[in-house]
Amino acid sequence: MDEIDEILDVDLLAFEQGSAAQRRAVTDGVMASLRTGFVYTAHDLSGGLLDDAYEVLGSFFSLEPDAKMRYVDAESFGARGYTGPLTETAAISDLPDWKEMFNWSDQPPAGHPLTTKYGRWYRPSIFPDADIDDAGDILTEFHRRLVELQRRFLRVIAEGIGAHETYFDRMTTYGTHLSRAIHYPPMSRAPGGGSEGHVWADEHADINLITALPRATDRGLQVRIDGEWTDAAPPDDHVIVNSGIMLEHVTNGLIGAGWHRVKADPDQHDSRLSVVQFCHPRPSTILTSAPPTVTHERPCRYEAVSAEDRLEEVIWEINLIPHARRID
Repeated sequence: MDEIDEILDVDLLAFEQGSAAQRRAVTDGVMASLRTGFVYTAHDLSGGLLDDAYEVLGSFFSLEPDAKMRYVDAESFGARGYTGPLTETAAISDLPDWKEMFNWSDQPPAGHPLTTKYGRWYRPSIFPDADIDDAGDILTEFHRRLVELQRRFLRVIAEGIGAHETYFDRMTTYGTHLSRAIHYPPMSRAPGGGSEGHVWADEHADINLITALPRATDRGLQVRIDGEWTDAAPPDDHVIVNSGIMLEHVTNGLIGAGWHRVKADPDQHDSRLSVVQFCHPRPSTILTSAPPTVTHERPCRYEAVSAEDRLEEVIWEINLIPHARRID
């Protein structure tokens, strides 16, 4: 397979509504671009909804520190509510990232078996409604719309690996999808005025299937392609999609996880706000290589493991288990 040294842009709606040739072109483009771990896609998310969500989140991060601390859920392992600066640490690093986060999700219907067996992954979200009007309603709608967009995009990937387009549908129905707003304060406010080596987010790969980033207020996201760091620069109004560790596992390495970092350049003095959503399978999912991805030339590389077990290992690696922190 030829190497590719740039991130391509595709149109999800052409896959869903276009001719057979257009559909094939989108699939081919996605599979080619994901050799970098990243792809840009046109979409039909409401611009007004994005504006409303970013306004809520900008207001949240502008609250006083004591107010933000009212929205901490220490038992959620960074999956709900507020996480302060210098907490999450990339698995390859001993220095925590210079960022703060707000996390939220959705829940299956009341009484669903997943909430009984895997309740720790389906904790209720904590929304700052006491400080910001309609925050919960706006962020919940944003989360649900983006989950649906990601599940639609996975149908392109399913066809690209030679599976039926619905291959990921049930796997991701009531998955433990997580929306995360990330505020990167100016580096001048980092420990030592930025001289101690902290960056906004050190290099890492996401644990989940795919991640979507619909908007950021400034540059900073960089992608590792063929050993070099390249700025992610999507066309206007495109969502950035990147592949995660679980997708690498499920595709037997056909699609590798996208390695990336977020780093301010020397001329970048302002803060940065972005919102990402991690598309996860159900915690009960046994991650195993999809049959079309295992061939004589590409023998099976990965053992079967539950999505829950793989997720727990990464949460420990990135320092989000309060009573078992890898780095104090």
